[in-house]
Amino acid sequence: MSKVITPARFPKPRGYSNGVIAPAGRTLYVSGQIAWDKDARIVSPDFATQFLQTLDNVIAVVREAGGGTEHIVKLLVFVTDLEAYRAATGSIGAGWRERMGRWYPAMSLVKVAGLLEPGAMVEIEGVAVLPEGA
Repeated sequence: MSKVITPARFPKPRGYSNGVIAPAGRTLYVSGQIAWDKDARIVSPDFATQFLQTLDNVIAVVREAGGGTEHIVKLLVFVTDLEAYRAATGSIGAGWRERMGRWYPAMSLVKVAGLLEPGAMVEIEGVAVLPEGA
């Protein structure tokens, strides 16, 4: 199991971990995912819905490789609208707990001017460390 690292002099992180030590295993790099469905359509113009679909798509890649949400050690989140993100944190947090429980990998969130796919407001890439044999 991964171990969360929080220096004693740091404030308690909310919604992320400062560092994660992952056990030995196979490393999976998940390319940037957006909120599209199996037909490559953005699922909704709603920010929280896009965020959670994007997270679901990252989780789907990890599961396809034989891992689970507990194997995700790093996420990099790109958003086009910080105010929409802040306004949606309640819905995002509830959806996060449904999918990830209380596991918070090391994460960064960056505001960007835009994403490649028209209508996309969120893109998430990740790193997972899968157990040997997964």
